[in-house]
Amino acid sequence: MPITLPETLPAFDILSQEGVMVMSPGRAAMQDIRPLRIGLLNLMPKKIQTENQFARLIGATPLQIDLSLIRMTEHQTKNTAAEHMEAFYRPFQEVKEEKFDGLIITGAPIEHLPFEEVTYWDELREVFDWTQTNVHSTFGVCWGGMAMIHHFHGVQKHMLGAKAFGCFRHDNLAPTSPFLRGFSDDLVVPVSRWTEMDQREIDSKTGLVTLLGSDETGPCLVEDASHRALYIFNHLEYDSDTLKQEYDRDVAAGVPTAVPVDYYPGNDPAQRPRNRWRSHAHLLYGNWINEIYQNTPYDLQAIGA
Repeated sequence: MPITLPETLPAFDILSQEGVMVMSPGRAAMQDIRPLRIGLLNLMPKKIQTENQFARLIGATPLQIDLSLIRMTEHQTKNTAAEHMEAFYRPFQEVKEEKFDGLIITGAPIEHLPFEEVTYWDELREVFDWTQTNVHSTFGVCWGGMAMIHHFHGVQKHMLGAKAFGCFRHDNLAPTSPFLRGFSDDLVVPVSRWTEMDQREIDSKTGLVTLLGSDETGPCLVEDASHRALYIFNHLEYDSDTLKQEYDRDVAAGVPTAVPVDYYPGNDPAQRPRNRWRSHAHLLYGNWINEIYQNTPYDLQAIGA
């Protein structure tokens, strides 16, 4: 089954050309089926790139997905055309009376700021609390996951001495978890962040279970069953060249930056990077969608009851 996207959204043509099944809202309305409503609260500056990445993953499942793009109400992006935002995004204050089967909260390039100094922190805290009454399952990604685990459990983020940047081996710490169904014993995960979460702090909190972790970069994927949430601090959703784009940007700006770890063949930036995480990305988000499908109420209004 396809993912439902507006035909004028750039992701519609991009994913169609990749072979992902996409459907216009008009066609979807003709089917006698309730699609899963998934929201994407997009905090990243490159909105279109992020839309493509997540739509590609959740659109690869056998279920029909209705994707809604959401933004913070007052925050204005400087990296995406206002026309795109106006055409495809709705502010949180306009959707907060609605119910969603799932919600993805992306990262944001504001790691250096304390959470409380982020301009939209108060509204984001409102979003986190809203998920407990209006969303069946929430997936916090990178800074979004760090912010959410901090809000609900008080877990702090800690600045690193050097940026964790590259592809790192992670261990499957919970092979029986339904979210890791089909996972290998270990896997490669792209990492790009200046902060980390402390495994000891996570272990000290009741109800948090670390599913994926690395000896080099710490906890990666944490389940928070009591809040019906997953937190992932790394980037399985990244495209093959996303780390390259970040590296090339910093080099061009004259910012001292190390070559991403174990990313380029032979650690040579002149070589084309190879994607070694795509299959696990599809497994993780497919498993998440499947768990939502198995457990979400058929009546949307019963979510959060």
